[in-house]
Amino acid sequence: LPPRSPPLVHPSLTFSFSSAPASLSVAGDIASMFIPSLSQAHLGDFVFVALPAIGKKVVKGGDAAVVESVKAASEVYAPLTGEVIEVNKELEGDPSLVNRGAEGDGWFMKLKISNPAELADLMDKSAYDKFVSAL
Repeated sequence: LPPRSPPLVHPSLTFSFSSAPASLSVAGDIASMFIPSLSQAHLGDFVFVALPAIGKKVVKGGDAAVVESVKAASEVYAPLTGEVIEVNKELEGDPSLVNRGAEGDGWFMKLKISNPAELADLMDKSAYDKFVSAL
């Protein structure tokens, strides 16, 4: 895959990536979940996104959302354990936001992190780029 320009974000955010389809930007004890470019390339253009209810508790590796693309329907698994405190309602009307800017307007949900130790299992941007290049 061609390299992607780094997102324009507030410098206090830390991006954490998972080998699973969902990744995170983390600020304090809040994680914003998004679908990184590698997963988008495999799934294609998004046509439907089903988000969880606010207050739902998600478990690392468990179902967090459902997406449909022109290529497939897929569960989106949580990269860490937390409580859903906000969802991106814009995705319901325009799922293509995921393809146009996942780390920006195309984020899925915000989680209050329940177990910060799980962040150690995720990759930083450099490790993720190496992971992607090895595929």
